[in-house]
This record gives sequence, C-alpha cells and structure tokens, in this order.
Amino acid sequence: MLAINAAVLVGVFLHKIALPPYVPYIHLLVDYHYGFTKRALIGAIVALFTAKVPVWLVFALAGAIWLVTLGLFIKLFRRTFGFGDAQLPLFVFIAGSPFFLKNFMHTLGHFDIDGCALTLVLLLIPARSIGYVLIAALVSIALILVHHIFVLMYVPVIAAIVVLRFYLAHGVTRLNAAIGIASLAAVGILFLVAQFAGTVPVPYDEFIRHLQSRMADPSRTDLLQFGYIWYQPLSKEIADTWGRMPSNILGIPVFALLIWLHTPLWQYFARLIGALASELHRRIVIASLVLISAGYLIMFAVVFDYSRWISNWAVCMFLMLHAVKMLPASKEVSLIPPDDRKTNIFGWIITVIPRVGIVRPF
Repeated sequence: MLAINAAVLVGVFLHKIALPPYVPYIHLLVDYHYGFTKRALIGAIVALFTAKVPVWLVFALAGAIWLVTLGLFIKLFRRTFGFGDAQLPLFVFIAGSPFFLKNFMHTLGHFDIDGCALTLVLLLIPARSIGYVLIAALVSIALILVHHIFVLMYVPVIAAIVVLRFYLAHGVTRLNAAIGIASLAAVGILFLVAQFAGTVPVPYDEFIRHLQSRMADPSRTDLLQFGYIWYQPLSKEIADTWGRMPSNILGIPVFALLIWLHTPLWQYFARLIGALASELHRRIVIASLVLISAGYLIMFAVVFDYSRWISNWAVCMFLMLHAVKMLPASKEVSLIPPDDRKTNIFGWIITVIPRVGIVRPF
C-alpha cells in the first residue's frame, strides 16, 4: 500500500505540472506596497528576495513546503506511535489518506499546507513553559497574515493543542491564563483587521498594474484573473457560496463516503479518547473536536472550496489524534488490526484514491 501511495503521489505531481487547472501565482505577487493588505505575507517575503516573480517559483516553494510537511509528519508519527509492523496500518490510513499528503500535492501553491506544517511543529516542540503559548500565538498570527481564513481552518486546532499539551499538563494559573486570553484577543483582532481593513486602497486597474510590474512575464494576464478577491467584501463571498450551494452540496455524499472509508482510524481515535486517564481530559478533547468542526461548518457557509475544507478538517483530526495520544492514558489501546478483512479493503480503497480536489470531489 505504501508503494502504491508513493506511485500515486508521483502521478498527482506529474498531472499537476502538466495540466495545472489553476496556478495560485497571484499570492506571490501581492505585497504590502499599498500598506497593510490581507493575504499578502508570502508575497511580501518573496519581494525581499526578488523583484520579478517567475511562475515556476509557485511549484518550487510549494514543493519544498510539501517535502518539509512530509518530513515533519514522519518524525511526529515515529515519536508518537513508533515505526514497526504493528503501526503500519495506522500509518497507511493517515499518510495514505486522500485527504492528506495526496490532496496537498494536488493543491500545490495553495496556503492550506502552511497551517498543517506549522501545527506539526507545535506538536514536535516541547511545551514546558509559557513560551509555548506565545509561540503558538505567533504561529497563528503568521497564518492569518498569510490568509485570514486560517482563523477557522487551523487556529482552532492550534488552540486545542495548546490546551492539551500545556494547560492540562501544567495547570491554569493567573499568569498563564492572562497570557492565553491576551493571545486569543490579539489573534482575533488581527483577523478582524485583515477581514475588514485589509482591502487594497487603490483602484483595481492600478493594483493589477503593480502586480504586472512584479511578474517575470507580464503578458500572462490570465494568471491575474483572481485579483478581485482583494476587493471582494465578505457579503459577496457568502452570496457566491450560497449561489453555488445547490450544485456543490451534491458532493456531500461523496465526502461522507470518504470519511466512512477511514472508519478503522476513527474507531482507534475513539478508543484513545475512551482510554484517557481523566474524565476532564476526555470532555475537553470532545469539546475541542466539536469546536474545530464548527469552524469548518462556518467555512462551508462562507467559501465554496468544499473539497479543500473537508480535507483540511480531516487533517485537523489526524493532528488531534497525535495530541490525544500524548495525554496520560489509563490503559494501552490496541492499534488498527492488520489482519482484519474490512480494514484491508478500506485501506486498499483509500490507497488508490489519488486526492479529493479543490471545490468538488475529484
């Protein structure tokens, strides 16, 4: 299964390079030239190193981040579960999931993987002091500067991991509670500023001319077709999403099927939660999962990239699985059985599914 997953990944990459349906190039062009601007951090960083941005840089940067994410995940999995024959079914269901690395390969250039990579870092570094809370806050701030939708996509899972790894281990004091609340407030204020005050303050034509001045090939105006999103108000995004809802909602049964195919993984996750040594820990974990899922429901109502949202929701569940495994348990939990017929069938199916997609399934 791992060998076939590797082959599928190569196929997805070659398809992405040969027939890119959409290259998210414009995000490398938008910077802080006109003052504070939403979705501009990555472009501003690129501007520090080059005045002209080639299209291939999208794939170079995205490919590098993908490889880093793969390395971080393998390191985290090894640390959390170990690597042996008994752990291979669990590894296949996570690493080989069409929600995870394969879909990140399909969406090369999109920002989603940045949230996953930084959350993996937070799961790997020690959570011994209040500095961990501050690092998590800085990570959340950076993600919102990349794209403000991270406030629903990965900031909730980051907050949950901070609670599970720091506050449950060290307890709540007046000082660390104040720092946690202040961090949440700073992240929330930044999101509001980005959402409502991050619009480009110049006419659209002038903005496009500036982006063209940063292009290595200014004639590729087709790559600037999404420049309007820096002017589009939230109300317009919601209206567009609900306008597409009748057709996009047809994909929900497919998403449900894909989630169901991961049943052995979800059953293992449920056993982990049930085996936690503290009832309080179980309640906090369940509440965290509900809140993370609620954030994705809000995204479903606001932005119509449904395949990306459901994929990132699943990734958040995978990340929470690792966080829960780090908590004290009252008993050892049996891993996914390698010799179960249903498990093997589901494992083969998710192995051959190449990815989930961006808007509609597949």
